[in-house]
Amino acid sequence: MRAFTYTRALEAGAAVGAVADNAEAKFIGGGTNLVDLMREEVERPNEVVDINRLPFSQIEELPDGGVRLGALARNSHTANHPLVRERYPVLAQALLSAASPQLRNLATNGGNLLQRTRCYYFYDVTAPCNKREPGSGCGALGGYNRIHAILGTSPQCIATHPSDMAVALAALDAVVQVEGPSGRRSIPIEEFHRLPGDMPEIDTNLGHDELITAIDLPAMPFARNSVYLKVRDRPSFAFALVSVAGVLELADSHIKSVRLALGGVAHKPWRAHAAEEILTGAPASAEVFRRAAEAELQAAVGYEYNAFKIELATRTIVRALVTLTERHFA
Repeated sequence: MRAFTYTRALEAGAAVGAVADNAEAKFIGGGTNLVDLMREEVERPNEVVDINRLPFSQIEELPDGGVRLGALARNSHTANHPLVRERYPVLAQALLSAASPQLRNLATNGGNLLQRTRCYYFYDVTAPCNKREPGSGCGALGGYNRIHAILGTSPQCIATHPSDMAVALAALDAVVQVEGPSGRRSIPIEEFHRLPGDMPEIDTNLGHDELITAIDLPAMPFARNSVYLKVRDRPSFAFALVSVAGVLELADSHIKSVRLALGGVAHKPWRAHAAEEILTGAPASAEVFRRAAEAELQAAVGYEYNAFKIELATRTIVRALVTLTERHFA
């Protein structure tokens, strides 16, 4: 691990200023991903700025009926908060499906969004990886790519985003609040993460010197009927091969509103707009669910070891929608 300077920030402006003045500095909250990357020499900051003393750990109701999640609120606290459990169960389920209780007790909401891929080639500093070392190539393209992306890929990178929380937030139309040298701004969650394109080394549209302060969930009464399904190799402490965050509102037997987002299939949480368009106004039936899922996966491209994800994602979408329909009529 490279030697680094440790700085503890006591107010947001000082934290932002410290990172703005140093292109090699990083914010640190829970550190559950950053510290691992530093040990592996993947991340090599010369300074870490500790933000844990900043006042961003509250979870509170917003005037419009939405909920604000402090960026420094721990994942376990967020998952078990009454406002989250009652109004946005998909988010509570996503958080509780991630990592281990010990990690959830330490990991922060803001840090969760900034997790980096768990691609084997990204972590192996002896392997080619355009995300870690631009221009070196993508080892996963011709290598072992079972956990890799099938949607939104590029010739430069087929890595996936590892966050469960971010998938649920994508289905909930969350908005990320950030603070930087130029002031505060809001970033819709769909615009927060990036597809790889020609610059896979850039994961998000967050500036180097911008600090996440909160995540806002809009008022969405029908989100009470929501679910997070995660398909993985073992029941706990495993990243998703495919996951689906679903929110469904029915009027009689027809779909009034629906939100779907996929995890484990792309470089960012994948909002299933094609499926949503087919589903809205349609009868809630397994046949319609399958047709919508197939439309969403029509552009998917499988590689040698992960082509199974196309059918797996299709079936997981159908299962999520059937589950939500049954709950509505229960």
